[in-house]
Amino acid sequence: MITLLAVGAAAAVGAVARYVLDQYVQYRSPGLFPRGIWLVNITGSFVLGLVVGLGARHGLPPHVVTIVSAGFCGAYTTFSTFSYDLVHLCEKGQVRESLWYAGASLAMGLAAAAAGLTLGAL
Repeated sequence: MITLLAVGAAAAVGAVARYVLDQYVQYRSPGLFPRGIWLVNITGSFVLGLVVGLGARHGLPPHVVTIVSAGFCGAYTTFSTFSYDLVHLCEKGQVRESLWYAGASLAMGLAAAAAGLTLGAL
């Protein structure tokens, strides 16, 4: 029960962190391209990889891995907003940008997760 409550608390922190970072980045760099959510998803992939690496290699307790991965990262990163942003770019005629966003999100997300996992396993 304590882990469940901790996952919920971590999710609340993750959701607020996502909102704040997205708004900050979009304010500093306005435009159609969703730079804020892109950065959120890349950094979230890194954090998830790092925590899993720390758990696998250095014995970070499983409940901590669960709290950070399912709680914080689960609420911090967002596939639904990513999908919406892709559709929105296409609707605005920004097909090239939408393809770049999708490709860069996938490539950088995988690279960030791998980097975090590697760092966590050191």
